[in-house]
Amino acid sequence: MAAPSPGPREVLAPSPEAGHRAATSSSRRRGLLWRLRDKQSRLGLFEIGPGHELHGMMCMMQAGLWAATQVSMDHPPTGPPTQEDFSEVLIQVHEGFELGTLAGPAFARLRRSLGLAEEDYQAALGPGDPYLQFLSTSKSKASFFLSHDQRFFLKTQRRREVRTLLAHLPRYVQHLQRHPHSLLARLLGVHSLRVARAKKKYFIIMQSVFYPAGRISERYDIKGCEVSRWVDPAPEGSPLVLVLKDLNFQDKTIDLGPQRSWLLCQVELDTAFLRELNVLDYSLLMAFQRLHEDERGQDSSLIFRMARSVQGAQSPEDPGAQNRRLLPDVPNALHILDGPEQRYFLGVVDLATVYGLRKRLEYLWKTLRYPGRTFSTVSPARYARRLCQWVEAHTE
Repeated sequence: MAAPSPGPREVLAPSPEAGHRAATSSSRRRGLLWRLRDKQSRLGLFEIGPGHELHGMMCMMQAGLWAATQVSMDHPPTGPPTQEDFSEVLIQVHEGFELGTLAGPAFARLRRSLGLAEEDYQAALGPGDPYLQFLSTSKSKASFFLSHDQRFFLKTQRRREVRTLLAHLPRYVQHLQRHPHSLLARLLGVHSLRVARAKKKYFIIMQSVFYPAGRISERYDIKGCEVSRWVDPAPEGSPLVLVLKDLNFQDKTIDLGPQRSWLLCQVELDTAFLRELNVLDYSLLMAFQRLHEDERGQDSSLIFRMARSVQGAQSPEDPGAQNRRLLPDVPNALHILDGPEQRYFLGVVDLATVYGLRKRLEYLWKTLRYPGRTFSTVSPARYARRLCQWVEAHTE
């Protein structure tokens, strides 16, 4: 029988004022050209400035995350991973709110394995530049944020979803060790936020699949079904950044050339893992970016960036079984595949929906409501198989 998890550890949080001053000073040093370029790359995203309904929440998240990251910088995990790494709960008490860090040492190890410096992580998520908000086409009531540089994605989550993520976290880490080029989104942190005696809010942090976003032309959220899978495109000339869905993708293909076989194999490996976890309703995020003339046919310049991108992800399996590939020497290389003409951003997100009683009842109801049509709520085995079939049918 497993030993009971220790209770949350409460500490008084350090002040992020010094970090805020440094970030502010750095921001002031930016030139006009940088600001214009930054503004252009954020068309359709909205800064959460004073007066925004989420500004107060954002300020608390930034101060809390600055202090939480400081803990992992001052006390980095050492030695082999332990069960306590996955069960630790650290509550930091701030003026007016508390921020909880769940499984902090486990996520600090994961960030380090990805080659992500804690100082960069703290600077991007802490006080300084405001987060960005975008209008999501998701049916959930979650709030979505991006760090100002668009490198990190933050999303509020229900408590039961957080419990599922944490329960699966050891196996998730193990899967990334076995398959370091997995398409699964890299989860970087899970936190709780409580203001006074209000109910706790939970949020997750992960690497953004769509980074760097400057030249992305189209974005899609694919589930491999048809019911509720259409989004009205933005009017021509609109600055809105919309994530389209399956039915918007009809008659399109992903031209990967020799990379196709790697993708088909990796989708099989990742969906098989999610099937084992009894998870469904995840999405394949995808974006298009046309390659410049000097970026095409550059296979000879690709370098094997395993050591830099996923250092520490060691496995007794041979590289063939791990489905490794050559990674382009670009930011966010794990989520980027280059075809002959296009660069594709690909990642699997939303890994916290379990096929329990609620989803089984939803499946029965949708079967009656949508006879002969495909919808998202099916068994994990069928969901995984259907997404693999979609990828095979839409790639060449």
